[in-house]
Amino acid sequence: MRGTLFIVAAPSGAGKSSIVNACLARFPDIALSISFTSRGMRPGERHAQHYHFVSEDAFRAMIDAGDFFEWANVHGDLKGTARQSVEPQLAAGRDVLLEIDWQGAQQVRRHVPDAVGVFILPPSRAALEERMRKRGQDSEETIARRLANAHEEMSHYGEFDYVIVNETFETAVDEMCAIFTASRLRREAQAVRHRALIDALLA
Repeated sequence: MRGTLFIVAAPSGAGKSSIVNACLARFPDIALSISFTSRGMRPGERHAQHYHFVSEDAFRAMIDAGDFFEWANVHGDLKGTARQSVEPQLAAGRDVLLEIDWQGAQQVRRHVPDAVGVFILPPSRAALEERMRKRGQDSEETIARRLANAHEEMSHYGEFDYVIVNETFETAVDEMCAIFTASRLRREAQAVRHRALIDALLA
């Protein structure tokens, strides 16, 4: 049985990575695809753990080689998902999660129409700005640019299957995990997973 592809997107500062990491601690069998990016490394980040950090020239060479499953220009930085980190795992039956933006999500939908999309919204624009500032990782110019882009990003929430409002972190984590669980309980998945049981029950 082919694995399920989960797409999680959100405006910068909505808490996407924190929610995803908390859920993956409960679902360690879901593979998190590590994106490539041309942006510089922030304090506390590690190569191949948070991102694969590469130069813009190297990133564009990967685009030309067709190495990306999806890629986009996000806040002036190039970000993308390598095909090799997604397609073999799905084919082997493993669920895979992508943390990407709405542009990348549109590309993924063209490749995998049945991907499960989740969009995370902040409880307010003020909360979004507060969270950006609390991270202490970005300049005022970067924060201003990301806040300006947030409206455009949030306008694409309707392209996703599920929407989570991250007002309370613990609740948002529970809701994300519920989506993972519900996806695995779909009839198609259960029919394969419990084929022997179903055959015996219907014999």
